[in-house]
Amino acid sequence: MGGFFQRQLAVYVEYHRDPRNTAMHVVGILLLFTGAVMPLTLVKLPLFGAEVSLAVILAVPVLIYWLLLDVALGLGILAVSIVLFSIASTVAAQVNIMAMWAIFTALIVLGLAAQTIGHKVFEGREASLFTFPSHLLLGPMFVMAKLFIALGFRRDLAAILAPLPTNSLSTR
Repeated sequence: MGGFFQRQLAVYVEYHRDPRNTAMHVVGILLLFTGAVMPLTLVKLPLFGAEVSLAVILAVPVLIYWLLLDVALGLGILAVSIVLFSIASTVAAQVNIMAMWAIFTALIVLGLAAQTIGHKVFEGREASLFTFPSHLLLGPMFVMAKLFIALGFRRDLAAILAPLPTNSLSTR
């Protein structure tokens, strides 16, 4: 893991110490990603003799960025992304366009609500995204790092991502 990623993660985690906020981020990020890619899966573009969805084309640079930050976490995000792309594509292909936009709207609203509740209610502060726009791209890395730690991997990240003791949370 590079020093750049460690520094970025250390700043990010200061806005995400409460475990309930982290849980809300898991839900929010999954909903937002699925909602955001859903309409884009319907747009197919020719690429190297095959049709590729605009969702995949737009996601590739971000996935490469995550892989460059940390290969293991990036691969974890890639695996989850494949599942979410599949879900979004299947849903978009199975419903009419109005239903797809309704589902898109619901996923985005619920995802944003989860993020807002996590920050306002559990963390007691504004989302870091407003101060550090790059944190939009760090959220999935943070969530994946938390998963890796919970599964007993990436102990090198545990010290950076450790939640504050319970009594510290109540003093905010």
